Amino acid sequence: MSIDKVVLATQNPNKVRELRNLIGNIEVISRPDFIGEIEETGETILENALLKAQVVAKLTGLPALSDDTGLEVEYLNGEPGVKSARYAGEDSTDEDNVIKVLNLLSGVKERRARFFTAVVLSTPDGSEFVGQGWIEGRISEEMRGLNGFGYDAIFIPDEGDGRTFGEMTPDEKNSMSHRFKATLDLINQGAFR
Repeated sequence: MSIDKVVLATQNPNKVRELRNLIGNIEVISRPDFIGEIEETGETILENALLKAQVVAKLTGLPALSDDTGLEVEYLNGEPGVKSARYAGEDSTDEDNVIKVLNLLSGVKERRARFFTAVVLSTPDGSEFVGQGWIEGRISEEMRGLNGFGYDAIFIPDEGDGRTFGEMTPDEKNSMSHRFKATLDLINQGAFR
């Protein structure tokens, strides 16, 4: 099946923009308002990505693309992980979550971390492709940079030049990010043929 249009399982404008840039030759549609928020009840990042893609594909009758991402900090035993978006509480903002991580790491020398992303393409007929990607790095001592979203202002990728994702341009981040690697994995599997 040839796919020329996908509906995203997210309405997060930052994720929409990144995913549009990563799969530029395909028409990308934001999740329709009638679907509403999809509760992430999975115990893993992959389970949440699968759940969202399946729901959106079923309700729209179109191929659906979803992703779920988690920041895994070694010192925090892999937290925030699957709870990354709500680490500081159910209604927490990105800044609340970042401040919680920085507070928990206050005075800690070991700041190794990684971002992990699962990207899923689910079609109305039940076909699925799963892409996975991660990037290793460390957590900065303070927030740096105004670009990106989520934990970007405190994540320094090993593949970079010492700047946080928040200090990079979108193109610089997209050239190495966990979401880029997961989407490339999906594309290399022939998901969009």
